[in-house]
Amino acid sequence: MLDLGLKGKKALVTGGGTGIGRAIALALAGEGADVAIASRNPSPEVTQEVESRGVRGLRLVADVSKEDQVVKMVKDTIDGLGGLDLYINNSAAHWDEPVTQVTAEGWVNSIHTNLSACVWACREISRHFIAQGHGSVLIIGSCATWNPLYRETGYRVSKTGLVAYMGVLAVEMAPFGIRVNMLTPGFFPTAVSAHLGADKMKQVLDGIPLHRPGKVEELAWPAMLLLSDKLSGFTTGAEWVVDGGQTLRPLSFYTDEEIVQMNRPAVTKS
Repeated sequence: MLDLGLKGKKALVTGGGTGIGRAIALALAGEGADVAIASRNPSPEVTQEVESRGVRGLRLVADVSKEDQVVKMVKDTIDGLGGLDLYINNSAAHWDEPVTQVTAEGWVNSIHTNLSACVWACREISRHFIAQGHGSVLIIGSCATWNPLYRETGYRVSKTGLVAYMGVLAVEMAPFGIRVNMLTPGFFPTAVSAHLGADKMKQVLDGIPLHRPGKVEELAWPAMLLLSDKLSGFTTGAEWVVDGGQTLRPLSFYTDEEIVQMNRPAVTKS
């Protein structure tokens, strides 16, 4: 069995209770890493799954759209696990609004959850990594940065901002031997896309060259490779896209006619 060099590492995964975050957390535990899982409502069952692999699990309640809670999350991880070596920034918020109906609440929540939270967490974590002389950051991106999504203004802007931030973080941390990379998923069914009917799902899958959605397990191994100093020690500032070829084509959730209707101003009757 290939040794990835992750045994005994201490990891923090935000949004680790479900979907992609859960898959990465369990893969890390399977490689022998202790894992802290943070989210607004982390499931005790996921922590138990982590610990069933013979490592330590830590359950943290945190709303990452709040700076003070992010700072506390990092401190609690270091105190609870006795250190921190790996940070996986995975939390994300979708606020489904057409461009003519963008709200302050949706915009601020998307920007803070998806972008500000990563900046705040990495600010705190970078200080710890610099002091100990090592560390690896993995930021979960989105193919929305390549293919604009309808009704996802805040989501796309924040995820595109993560790409820019990843580059800045990577070059500033490189002199300290700290690596920063991005893993960018394509279409992986989650609770956010659960509302799509069969016709919409077919429309989405027809836009993916492999004609199927991704499975969260298919992101776990690329994540392990990017986090492993043993396998990716000379890789930083890189983006690995796992999308079934989605970025080769536009991905349309709505027709032009539907977009016109959702953005059409209401007609006031006299």
